[in-house]
Amino acid sequence: MLKIGILGCGRIGQVHASSIKALDGARVVAVADALPAAAEALAQSTGAQMRDVAAIIGADDIDAVVIGTPTDTHFDLIQRAAAAGKAIFCEKPVDMSVDNIRACIDMVGQAGVTFLTGFNRRFDPNFAALRARIKAGDIGAVELICITSRDPAPPPVSYIARSGGLFRDMMIHDFDMARFLMGEDFVRLHAMGSALVDPAIGAAGDVDTAAVILTTASGRICQISNSRRASYGYDQRIEVHGALGMLRAENQLESTVEIATKAGFRRDPAQHFFLERYEAAYLAEMRAFIAAATGGAPADPGIVDGLQAQILADAATLSRETGQPVDLPAA
Repeated sequence: MLKIGILGCGRIGQVHASSIKALDGARVVAVADALPAAAEALAQSTGAQMRDVAAIIGADDIDAVVIGTPTDTHFDLIQRAAAAGKAIFCEKPVDMSVDNIRACIDMVGQAGVTFLTGFNRRFDPNFAALRARIKAGDIGAVELICITSRDPAPPPVSYIARSGGLFRDMMIHDFDMARFLMGEDFVRLHAMGSALVDPAIGAAGDVDTAAVILTTASGRICQISNSRRASYGYDQRIEVHGALGMLRAENQLESTVEIATKAGFRRDPAQHFFLERYEAAYLAEMRAFIAAATGGAPADPGIVDGLQAQILADAATLSRETGQPVDLPAA
């Protein structure tokens, strides 16, 4: 039985706690949050104890920690948890600084602890099936990947200041998915973006509408588009074109029911947001972490995947600011 401490009892901490509760082989022992009310609520729902962060990291009765705190706290928590010999599940991004992530890689490696980066979309059943069919050769060599991610509404401007911007907070999931699907490192990136949804986001120095083109050394291409607004729900689609055909994963709708009348065909809207859209992915992700932490499987995606996605996010931010393509460092 893997005994887990949850650091951060906000929305994502609640999601992970719910997944752990639904799975065999693990339980939540303790929770901590800067807001006592949040910790108390999660403790009550899980039957866990409320403790402070230091008590959780230093506890002999806790084997692993789930880090769902703000990104600017991750570096310190990872260092402390690794030094204490805890298995670590950390939400993306691992850190805003690639140098800090490299330092964490060294510490995790020296400590020999399990580390899984929270790129939940790899565990979505549809995206995972798509990748499996790529690897099986169903469409031959991949030539072009198109990834679409659009949120139903923008976050508060106050969030933007701490998030690192769209490329580091939102598109970073798509950068990881691009790497997951392409199977070849990217060598060049060109990004563009605008503030078309909320002028206040532009005033804060960020964008809410963006597109990125990535290319590999062999010339394969990935195109990613993001928007902070989609009037029709949470838009999550992937298309992969290959030498022998095409694979596509469509949106998850509120239901599969379709109505046809003289006015035409009509289907339900896409599921509204990430909590329902990726419910199965979050469950599978936590199952994978438990398996890795108990010695039954490798940790994938690991901390190096977190580094590679952050490198792409940083390059996209620079490219958008300068208007120029960016050559990417070797992996």
